[in-house]
Amino acid sequence: MSKNKLNPQRMTDAQKAEHIRKVVLDAGVALRARHPWLRHQNAIGVTILAVSLLGMVASGWLYVEGVIPWWVCVPVTAIFASFIHELEHDLIHHMYFRDRPWANNLMLLLGWLARASTVSPFVRRNLHLHHHKVSGTKSDLEERGITNGVPWGLRRLLMTGDNMLAVFLRPLEMRRATAAYIKAQKPASRAEARRMALEQFTAYMPIGQVYYIAFHGWVVLHAVQWAAPLLGVEIPWPQWMPHLMAGLDIFGVVYALPCLLRTFCLHFISSNMHYYGDVEARNVMQQCQVLNPWWLLPMQLFCFNFGSTHAIHHFAVKEPFYIRQWNAGIAHQVMREMGVRFNDFGTFRRANRFSMTPSTSTETVLAR
Repeated sequence: MSKNKLNPQRMTDAQKAEHIRKVVLDAGVALRARHPWLRHQNAIGVTILAVSLLGMVASGWLYVEGVIPWWVCVPVTAIFASFIHELEHDLIHHMYFRDRPWANNLMLLLGWLARASTVSPFVRRNLHLHHHKVSGTKSDLEERGITNGVPWGLRRLLMTGDNMLAVFLRPLEMRRATAAYIKAQKPASRAEARRMALEQFTAYMPIGQVYYIAFHGWVVLHAVQWAAPLLGVEIPWPQWMPHLMAGLDIFGVVYALPCLLRTFCLHFISSNMHYYGDVEARNVMQQCQVLNPWWLLPMQLFCFNFGSTHAIHHFAVKEPFYIRQWNAGIAHQVMREMGVRFNDFGTFRRANRFSMTPSTSTETVLAR
């Protein structure tokens, strides 16, 4: 809890952000003093990864053995995968094994294998660190990639859960965003700029490409098998097709659908809690809101309460995800005091713009 009697109206945004940062970090220090085991951060990270991987494997095995139905396997696996995603985010910030890069990279690789629908974490590291520097501006390729700033409609809905559709349904827009990102990196030469462009082009290779080919192929084959009889078309399927479809069905339930569920929930919340387009560069007070209404709880379940806790990370970058969740009450109180927005639902119709139009400026968007 903040003990300082400060007047936010007399503070600059930089001062507000620094005050929030101090309160959050002090709360983390106090928490570790009460629970010394939290200081074993590397061991905690390895444990989270191991338990999550085992949980995903066990859930899939129980489905294959007929112990649990698909509608249990999919959400359970997605929840375990959400732990790994948050762990990857912390690994990108070097919160585990900072002095042993090989261990950090091994954990990133294992996490990617568990969630092949995501961009390579080795490419994402630069994207994400750049995101923190320029969050909400035109070179913030990470947020643009998950639909931030796109007006809501059917196109954005389709792109929210599928990273390939997010590129293919707006190729020119993503090309411009990639060019802005590369320009912001200030490459030393044209060759360096081309290397950066190639890196973004191959960001899903090879694991992501294999995943999306299998996933989209599975969807298309099922669509054709469903539609053909309705259209009076008889397709002479080869003898091996039933075996292929049986294998793809298992892949779909134990891997693809959990990835789709987790990705959609995370991207829906992340792309709407981050502001875009009219924010001041490096002004943390304008980068995020806290998005935690009760009706988003089902989605929060599959992204470790991201909407409620991720804004805390923008102020206090070094705190791991489980500490942010533990101290969320303290963080939210000081964030409210300093004027961070809570549950600004107007962002859905403003395409994530920070500024409010005259029609919405009189509405109560800061749910207290």
